[in-house]
Amino acid sequence: MKQAIILLSGGLDSATVAALAKDQGFELIALSFAYGQKHSVELKQAQAVADFFKINEHKIINLETGVFLNSALTDKLAVPDYNPQETSNIPTTYVPARNIIFLSYATALAESHTVTDIFIGANAVDYSGYPDCRPEFITAFQEMINIGTKIGLEQQLKIHTPLINLSKADIIKKGLELGVDYSITHSCYNPDENGIACGVCDSCYYRQKGFAENNISDPIKYQNN
Repeated sequence: MKQAIILLSGGLDSATVAALAKDQGFELIALSFAYGQKHSVELKQAQAVADFFKINEHKIINLETGVFLNSALTDKLAVPDYNPQETSNIPTTYVPARNIIFLSYATALAESHTVTDIFIGANAVDYSGYPDCRPEFITAFQEMINIGTKIGLEQQLKIHTPLINLSKADIIKKGLELGVDYSITHSCYNPDENGIACGVCDSCYYRQKGFAENNISDPIKYQNN
């Protein structure tokens, strides 16, 4: 069976990507990161997702938290509520160079295992406007690793972004068709001490919108219901 690396956050998108990759016949090696994120409960859910898909190898990398400053997800800044008027600026929840760093680790792990496929749940439709989730970023990063690694020069690495142009509703629909249990996923940027989702941040907004557009209830709990 062909192997692939998957960036697994424990969120709705990465769980759906895991389902899609498994459906394509890949045996997955999961990679998650502890980087001082306020929503560190996502790591527990990432393990739950790995268990659900019977992913035997799940690495959690501890990164130096002092690198990721000036972000509402890692620093003293408050996590903002979803604001439909904020459509042009990159939000304060952006984490400096996060996907560059995550994909660099994934590339190294792929090369170490002689694996040429990497999956990431990047999305550029129902998302918060992060520059490292756009198709042009993924294209540029893939080009870079294919000229900067031995395995890239010899075999060519492929970054799979099956959700990049899908709405949250379409992502959920695909996941449900593949049997994803979304009750074990976590999307919120600002959960309480028990890991319950806030219901008002960008990520909660898009998640709830996606379930509503599928005319089904989100299976997770929210602080406001």
